[in-house]
Amino acid sequence: MESKAKGRKPDPLSYRQRDYRGIMAAEGMTRCQVSIRETDLLILADRDVTDQATHLVMQYRSHLETYISRHAEFLTSLIPLATDPLAPPIVKEMLRAAQLAGVGPMAAVAGAIAEFVGRDLLETAVQEIIIENGGDIFMSRQQDSRAAIFAGTSPLSNKIAMKIPKSFMPLGICTSSGTIGHSLSFGQADSVTVLAPSASVADAAATRLGNELREITDMNNALAVARNLTGLLGVVMIKDDHLGVWGEIELAPLHG
Repeated sequence: MESKAKGRKPDPLSYRQRDYRGIMAAEGMTRCQVSIRETDLLILADRDVTDQATHLVMQYRSHLETYISRHAEFLTSLIPLATDPLAPPIVKEMLRAAQLAGVGPMAAVAGAIAEFVGRDLLETAVQEIIIENGGDIFMSRQQDSRAAIFAGTSPLSNKIAMKIPKSFMPLGICTSSGTIGHSLSFGQADSVTVLAPSASVADAAATRLGNELREITDMNNALAVARNLTGLLGVVMIKDDHLGVWGEIELAPLHG
């Protein structure tokens, strides 16, 4: 099972694409990491949850791998698939997210794993948590927060942050890029970041909107597509030195 459908060979930048983890911080939270095959989670929580998170990742990967072994199209489809009432909950959520965004269900996989692991940990182990899975984040904090936007070689990369009100959480903050990494994208955005109550929906929508943004001149059309997608809080798009914003987004300069 791949973390996302692969569409190109990694470029040199892709090997450094998780350097941003070095600047991820949340005062008073414990940092841990869980890596199982393609799944690589950075977790910030109010205590060490490595053992519990490892168990949950294995559980949800098993659900997905078993389903894929019986429904091969779930792994390879680039278009939405029909709802399956007999599917495991994580599969149902990925199918729903894909239908809302108009993409294949695996476009939601990183956000889905982060969210399902995070929600389980909130119910059983912690009061606050941030889970980052390859640029896709599930966040639940008891205070207002900020999320920086990494956009590769764009001059706007790591220069701006989104203010995340406490009232938005828990939520997903998911990013797609056509210039960073090796996940499949038909666009050339440096970054498309989506905020949504569901990390699965945010992940799928980021993929869809990233596909829409090939040239700077596509930005207005991509923002129009975002307005017509259900279940989103807001979107930030970066292409070269151009910035597009829609929805309940408040930006702030990122210093240091």
